[in-house]
Amino acid sequence: MQATHPLGQLNTLQQMMTDLIEPLDESICRKSYHPDLAPLLWYYGRAAFIETYLVRGMVQGDTDLTDRVSEIFTPGALPAETQWDRLPPKQHLLNWALELHEENLMQLANRVRLPSHELLVEDRLIHLINQARAALYEQMLQVLVEYRIILHEPYHAARPLFAKQPESHHIGISQGHYRIGAKQDPAALDNEQPAQMVKLSNFRIDPNPVDNGTFLAFMEADGYAQRQLWSEAGWHWRKTTEGHPHHWRQDDQNSWYGISLNGPADLLPDDPVMGLSQHEAQAYANWVASLGGELSGAVLQHEYQWEVAMRTQALKPNGRVWEWCANLFQPYSEFSADPEPVGSEQAFALGHHVLRGGCLHTQPPIRRITFRHHANADNPRLFCGARLVYPPKD
Repeated sequence: MQATHPLGQLNTLQQMMTDLIEPLDESICRKSYHPDLAPLLWYYGRAAFIETYLVRGMVQGDTDLTDRVSEIFTPGALPAETQWDRLPPKQHLLNWALELHEENLMQLANRVRLPSHELLVEDRLIHLINQARAALYEQMLQVLVEYRIILHEPYHAARPLFAKQPESHHIGISQGHYRIGAKQDPAALDNEQPAQMVKLSNFRIDPNPVDNGTFLAFMEADGYAQRQLWSEAGWHWRKTTEGHPHHWRQDDQNSWYGISLNGPADLLPDDPVMGLSQHEAQAYANWVASLGGELSGAVLQHEYQWEVAMRTQALKPNGRVWEWCANLFQPYSEFSADPEPVGSEQAFALGHHVLRGGCLHTQPPIRRITFRHHANADNPRLFCGARLVYPPKD
């Protein structure tokens, strides 16, 4: 079985998730390191729950196994802390999940024995499972980064980060009608469909996401203290946080460094800045616009602008950070909802903003031009950065 086959991807993702938690102490796996993040064991169990519900519940109409644990692994079914308290011991959960996965994999490999179902056409069922696992795997990595942050490991930056001014080298996109969204893609989620034709005016777009050096220039210009750069909601959020990206820290010489899965490390000026909320990204865009000249009118990209720039090959996929967009996560015209737990209808009511692109840890099942990530504007923990767009030149 080749790794590029959906079943191969599924097996790989399961193994990756298992490899994350197997070597860790039980206490690390059971703890929440941020109020918005569940323990590692919950994400691991949630993946097994979704996979089993799709294979057995939706396709075969047998929900006996998932009904037993639905209260634990369905968000909102119980208070989060109650769900986490009910998690079984690590080894018990591992054994349960691995046994279910092996049985599910066997059934998916012998689909002629399964009842006829629309989810089995063109491997859509496996694609949906893989995407759920890929998203949960990335959340597990977010938990591990939070764990590294609270360790307060001593570090001295070998190469101090220096600020640099934003560049005015932009890529122009002509006005026109462009396609956005997925078309005849069995892997596409409901929120990517149906494909749309949208009309865009001329705009310029940064060739790369905002980098560490230029974001440091925003910080050194007192961007975090300038009320006029922030929205009302953003300023309210700003007063509850420290004035730097979520993953940044300073050493005893006041040099900035970053914290990642592997612990503290130097920040390189040309690497994309990571750990921004959408509020910070908006404030940064307003600061860049205030610099004038060819930077006048800078704003956060709309997701349509990002997708069109990628689809026309004006941009090359970066894949280093998720990129915040200016627009809310809303359904496309003539949206048709998939059922939970893979549907998006409930998420549209959350007031989330869109992120596009993918980060270093994003796995192939969700790394595509049409994929739409989404989150609260105050969330900086998604390995997320930003990209700006500008009005056309006169």
